[in-house]
Amino acid sequence: MSSNDLPEGAASGKDLPEDAIRALEEAAERRRQNELAQEKMPREINGPKGEEPTRNGDWERKGIAYDF
Repeated sequence: MSSNDLPEGAASGKDLPEDAIRALEEAAERRRQNELAQEKMPREINGPKGEEPTRNGDWERKGIAYDF
């Protein structure tokens, strides 16, 4: 397999075993499926900007963590 045929996320210039190539292909497919699922989700109205403000299982807003 040439470097142009390597799956997304593979390091260039390395010879990879078949197991590693298969794992990279499976991970790329999971990422594509996740992106499709995200596109199908309804938009949140008046929600936080950007990603969900959670960290370590707590809700964080402006540096204050809330544990429900």
